[in-house]
Amino acid sequence: MNLPKEGVIVINAQPASELQAAKLKSAATVIGTTISTADIAPQDRREWMHHVLRSEYTRAEVTPPADGSLFNEMTFYPWDALRLDVIRSNAITINRYAHEPHHASQDTYLAVALLSGNYLLEQNGREVFLQPGDMTIYDTTQPHRIHCSREFSKLLVSIPRSMLRSRLAGVEHCTAVRIPGDQGIGAVTANLIHSTARQAATLKQSEFTALAENSLDLLTLSLASVRPQNYTLSRSRSLSLARVKDFVERHLQDADLDTLQVAIGTGLSARYINDLFRDENTSLMRFVWQRRLEHCRQDMLSPLHNGHRISEIALHWGFNDFSHFSRAFKQRFGCAPRDFRQ
Repeated sequence: MNLPKEGVIVINAQPASELQAAKLKSAATVIGTTISTADIAPQDRREWMHHVLRSEYTRAEVTPPADGSLFNEMTFYPWDALRLDVIRSNAITINRYAHEPHHASQDTYLAVALLSGNYLLEQNGREVFLQPGDMTIYDTTQPHRIHCSREFSKLLVSIPRSMLRSRLAGVEHCTAVRIPGDQGIGAVTANLIHSTARQAATLKQSEFTALAENSLDLLTLSLASVRPQNYTLSRSRSLSLARVKDFVERHLQDADLDTLQVAIGTGLSARYINDLFRDENTSLMRFVWQRRLEHCRQDMLSPLHNGHRISEIALHWGFNDFSHFSRAFKQRFGCAPRDFRQ
């Protein structure tokens, strides 16, 4: 693809620079902005890639090709609520491990449309190998592995999680599943996205923006065509909720337990976790406090803890502010801790 190279940006390798942050912000908002390792010293390219991936997609570990060389070029096209990126790269492996997204805006799905080369994606116990023209999606907040054994190019469409989930129930069952680009609705979708990227520099802003909604509609249909017929959405969410509750139960005594720690420990995004608890008309941290209060209540009733002060019990279960504990206990059980124990 002969794509425009407007506004090429050079970014130094030191990730702490405020100037770098401003340039990356520009790269994500200016139409046709390109960043490339070609402008970075070879010894700094891997660190640069780590910084760009963390800023624009997710924190991940980059493994360059066997000969140590690393080339990657990204062109960003903000696309209404989405973003369309064009990427060219030599051989590369990317591993994303379990941790919280670097930015809330990275709570997304990425749709991949392969243009050239080969592309292996692993996520959620599934593995998909794409040929040029094929598409797939993956969840940027979940562990995944991307392996490309030779030079390749691709299009990426960033889609906010809430937007895609509202359009397609069970979308989490569609990650790392091949959408054929040579037939059916997959071919129609791939052709539209490819054409939009090729013509991005010639389209009016209003035309380019309007195509985002059309492309997302087609992508949703394509995903529905490969979604397993026997998926159970409620079971998937209930298993995730059970995993979170189990993690919380095992870490209640940690006074520093917070949303980030739970997200890292479970490999789920903070937004998704709170969405799960919203189904139960509560939130993650309210659930944490309720479980701590319940354990305190049980200990205060147990003969095994007759010799323990109430403050010791509260501290044991993660309350490091006794006044807060007393207020929360009274609100939960209708009386002060001392009155309850008596």
